[in-house]
Amino acid sequence: MMRGEVFSKDCPSREILKHVTNRWGCLTLVALLQGTHRFSDLRRKLNGVSEKMLAQTLQTLEADGFILRTAYPVIPPHVEYSLTELGVELAKQVELLVDWIEINLSRILREK
Repeated sequence: MMRGEVFSKDCPSREILKHVTNRWGCLTLVALLQGTHRFSDLRRKLNGVSEKMLAQTLQTLEADGFILRTAYPVIPPHVEYSLTELGVELAKQVELLVDWIEINLSRILREK
């Protein structure tokens, strides 16, 4: 198994880090940790995300292997998003960061 070198400018781990640690990547992963969602449910939950940005985020995280997109052949189309096994592992780590920020928000704001 290959280990990434995030401090190396040529390592693909940097690109994955960018996908996971941007605002919408983090929030999408944590939201999906709570269970399967449809696009419109995710958009409501991630208050403030544009339709275009959410679609791009979901596509990127799916391409990275963290999200599973399931399309049902019905009319109107029904698409659901959930985390893969790898996505669950990652989302749990991201959730720790998000929780830490929420818990320490008043301390952080005082230091600004």
